[in-house]
Amino acid sequence: MTGKQIRILVVDDYGDALEMWALYLRSRGYGVLTAGDGLKAVEMAAEYLPDLIIMDLDLPGITGLEAARRLRGLSKTAQIPLIAATGCSHVKQLDEAYVVGFAAVLIKPCEPAALVKEIDRVLSSFQPIEAAGNPG
Repeated sequence: MTGKQIRILVVDDYGDALEMWALYLRSRGYGVLTAGDGLKAVEMAAEYLPDLIIMDLDLPGITGLEAARRLRGLSKTAQIPLIAATGCSHVKQLDEAYVVGFAAVLIKPCEPAALVKEIDRVLSSFQPIEAAGNPG
């Protein structure tokens, strides 16, 4: 993804958290889009095709888990890396996050530097479909 600004969609129904993450990520040089619920996240992801999505699991309308299922079901969003950022620590829900396609799960509150480290890790291990089989 060299040569272009990495665009991240941040999804959280708690406005203060959404604003804090967006402000911090912008200060780190990322392009940031925001959504306050799961349905809006799916719509925005399909329209803007962000490079990565950070999503709370407990969202109004549809949960982050259901939003992830829908994103994985759409051909144009199926390969967007997902990171869950959740206040939930129930093992069953966290395990389900990986099953539906989240590459990482962070428990909130989470240090901003830890989030950026996880973003870097997930993006460095992600290989877009168009680059698959094309070494270097």
